[in-house]
Amino acid sequence: MLIPSIDLMGGRIVQLEQGERLRLATDDIDGWVRRFSSFPIVQLIDLDAAVGRGDNAMLVRSLCRALPCQVGGGVRTVERARELLDAGANRVIAGSALFTPTGVNCGAAAAFAKAIPADALIGAVDSRGGHVVIHGWQTTLPLTAVEAVRALEPHVGAFLYTHVDTEGLLLGIDISAVEAVAAATSRRIIAAGGIRSREEVDRLHAQGIDAVVGMAIYEGVIDTDS
Repeated sequence: MLIPSIDLMGGRIVQLEQGERLRLATDDIDGWVRRFSSFPIVQLIDLDAAVGRGDNAMLVRSLCRALPCQVGGGVRTVERARELLDAGANRVIAGSALFTPTGVNCGAAAAFAKAIPADALIGAVDSRGGHVVIHGWQTTLPLTAVEAVRALEPHVGAFLYTHVDTEGLLLGIDISAVEAVAAATSRRIIAAGGIRSREEVDRLHAQGIDAVVGMAIYEGVIDTDS
């Protein structure tokens, strides 16, 4: 399944290369809501909240009322996850909160699992150079994505695996890396990171893996109307 992505920064929809370089920004929120209205789920990320630079809380709530959303960015506490679900999010994505500077934070993961239904909790595992990265991809941990999903599997209902090496570059995702993560867990995998073609989406779908697509949609490389 193709999951379109909406990334928010400063009250606008944006697309970044490697999480840093602004490539696209638009105020046409309603236009993209209409375009994504037929999708079963849309990924919504508050980039400002993710890096601790304010938030887009009002816009997030509005979008959760308009679209079925899985929401991430700044989900550092159970309370924040509950707030998003109460605001209308279908699922919440927890990332850095599930880790310590040396590995998986099993205590925090268990706390999320106790408070949030499994089908509403997605664990985000971001990988660059073969290792998990957190804190807006600024901190590299001494474990691999495979090790991370194995440790977190008892606590989440699904995983969002982002291959940071190709994120936002329209180079295509590393399918073998995604397959390795999928093979390490019985949980559903949602893959992101540079997906640029329907062929990639279809190949992942054939393995039961969902595909988050952002840049390729906004650049017109993948047509969501087809």
